Amino acid sequence: MIRRHEKLGIKQTIRKHWMDNVVKMMLAGLSEKEIRAGLDEFLATQKQSGGAGERGKKTYGMAIGILASWFSPDRELIPFRDHALELVRNENPQKWLPYHWAVISASYPFWFNVAKQTGRLFNLQGGITQAQILSRLKEQYGDRETVARNARYAIRSFVAWDVLKDSKVKGCYEPGEKINISDPNVAILLYESSLHADSGGKSAWGLVKSNPAFFPFQLPALTGDFISQQSNVIDVVHNGLDGELLKLKDFNPTFAVKK
Repeated sequence: MIRRHEKLGIKQTIRKHWMDNVVKMMLAGLSEKEIRAGLDEFLATQKQSGGAGERGKKTYGMAIGILASWFSPDRELIPFRDHALELVRNENPQKWLPYHWAVISASYPFWFNVAKQTGRLFNLQGGITQAQILSRLKEQYGDRETVARNARYAIRSFVAWDVLKDSKVKGCYEPGEKINISDPNVAILLYESSLHADSGGKSAWGLVKSNPAFFPFQLPALTGDFISQQSNVIDVVHNGLDGELLKLKDFNPTFAVKK
């Protein structure tokens, strides 16, 4: 198992405009060193709450690690990140959220799993609670305070990105307005992110396309064969038991973690 599948790592509430800022610097051609310097200056005045105020480097440095999903991903994710950057290049920044979701989900499968449990609960009921999400995550990761703390940061990030809405009762949430994805390339990017978030790099197509981690999005109807034809990295395997199986080409679970 690749170590990013074992880590939690969501130690800050992440604001969408922080992610936007990183992508803008990348599109401007800045180096990793320049991006880190720019984030040092930018995040020193950016509160997790969305307001402005002075912050210590130890605190905002945790956010830089998550934002590095874009500018310094694990080595096996570099082609995926490069493809996401190419797609986002001609897109309006107001529509960048799906790209951020895909990139952070691939780099931090814990984020993806928090989203999965959130979406799964929404499939059962219209309103959900933080306690319900945490209870399901503890079944997967164990009853540790670090799990609850990292999950709370992920949930607050969902709220900050407007894919979750705070209800009138503290700790209770409602779904935000779904984001319509009409471009099949963006949908395929999201589907690929789910395969990167899976420790085996593969999943039945039926489970991929209905994955509750995509609860913020309205995705187009695609077939597994269409995805494999459009993607250079996804294969589709047909078998009698699972129907169509999507898998990453050349997936190596023992791949080195960092560049």
